[in-house]
Amino acid sequence: MNVLLIGSGGREHALAWKLAQSPALTTLYAAPGNPGIAQHATIAAIDPSDHRGIIDFCLRNSIELVVIGPEAPLVDGLADNLRTMKIAVFGPDAKAAQLEGSKGFTKDLCKRAKIPTARYARVTSRDGALAALGDFGLPVVIKADGLAAGKGVTIATTREEAEGALDGMFGKTGGDAVIEEFLEGEEASLFVLTDGTAIIPFGSAQDHKRVGDGDTGPNTGGMGAYSPARVLNPALEQRAIDEIIAPTVRAMAAAGMPFSGVLYAGLMLTADGPKLIEYNARFGDPECQVLMMRLDSDLLPIMLATARGTLADCPAPVFSDDVALTVVMAARGYPGTPVSGGTIGGINAAEALGARVFQAGTKALGETLVASGGRVLAVTARGESVQAAQTLAYRAIDAIDFPDGFCRRDIGWREIAREPG
Repeated sequence: MNVLLIGSGGREHALAWKLAQSPALTTLYAAPGNPGIAQHATIAAIDPSDHRGIIDFCLRNSIELVVIGPEAPLVDGLADNLRTMKIAVFGPDAKAAQLEGSKGFTKDLCKRAKIPTARYARVTSRDGALAALGDFGLPVVIKADGLAAGKGVTIATTREEAEGALDGMFGKTGGDAVIEEFLEGEEASLFVLTDGTAIIPFGSAQDHKRVGDGDTGPNTGGMGAYSPARVLNPALEQRAIDEIIAPTVRAMAAAGMPFSGVLYAGLMLTADGPKLIEYNARFGDPECQVLMMRLDSDLLPIMLATARGTLADCPAPVFSDDVALTVVMAARGYPGTPVSGGTIGGINAAEALGARVFQAGTKALGETLVASGGRVLAVTARGESVQAAQTLAYRAIDAIDFPDGFCRRDIGWREIAREPG
């Protein structure tokens, strides 16, 4: 079977690495890919926004499945256009991708379907937003309504900070926003596969959004993660599926926009039970890296069953009992303006220690690998405990030569504090 993977980040490198292991695979292509993905796939230099180019490539190369990694092509309707040409797609149509593409859409759906989530107000102007702020205490959460690459959220602890966040959003064209009450609790991420009807759990994780150690500094797209999220115990996971995931899948189908693909629920584990923070319509980054490291099953048939609507007939995926932990190496200046062009060496030495280095923001200049983005590498390891996986990941990081790079040194700290011994 020929498969085309869309995307160029660490998430897509992890998917390429896992898909390439499938005995059912004939050829894996990736568009536009990156130097790490090129180790597992044939690169096609096509921009994901070029829907016509992607469709033509699929027809010329007998592509039987397209896996869409990032959120932007999903919201842009790439899956719709591929399905029109009878090409199987792992990923939702544009209407269903609104679960990620519009925070307001998702909050309104939760309200209609009585899905537990934070109290909120949708605002479409600065004056309306300032008036709505008075209905919320502090801290208060301000979210950009559209896609924001994981960075469109401000947790404001003062009125001035909240007003500043709103000024930033409404200074841009179409800057709609959502104001939410601040939820107390611990965050966890739950992943499920769904073909619009059937639902299969697909692991859990906890990530680290703040740029600095001790969860300090601005939000980023993610500085590291580990899986499983043990705080999301089996009883809480089932409750989240019953009260949040399943009602969402039913509501989307009833609205004529069934969701097909991976549904990633960001949860807050409150004293009242799990509540939805937000949905993503694709695998997280770097959460995908730890899920793929733990997945013992063949990924390709699971994705194909999701795309074809036969997920109910698919065996449940098998995950290792091991913990997987990933640490992001970012370019100096991230999440502001990252320094580009920094040379990267030592990946082979890091992987010789037993870790896996997934490339995100990289490009090749001849034989030299250089940084070309904010988050550059995701150094990922498995172990019998979070502590063991963390130790191996940081040993691998210390083997990498990336002078312009930095990372947090405390990924997994919450769970390590809970581990015995």
